[in-house]
Amino acid sequence: MSFIMRLPAVMQATGLSKASIYNGIKAGTFPPSVKLGERAVGWKSDVIAEWVKTRTSAVA
Repeated sequence: MSFIMRLPAVMQATGLSKASIYNGIKAGTFPPSVKLGERAVGWKSDVIAEWVKTRTSAVA
């Protein structure tokens, strides 16, 4: 089951800064956000978990 994570939670889960997350989105190396409203975005938790998993398995 997936839920929406807001930026502070994504930063905590990934260890990345806000700038690194948005630079990664622009570069195509980080999952894009989902628009929640006019001025709000979030990320699906399962997508972030999979991204973290692939990053940690690439390092190990």
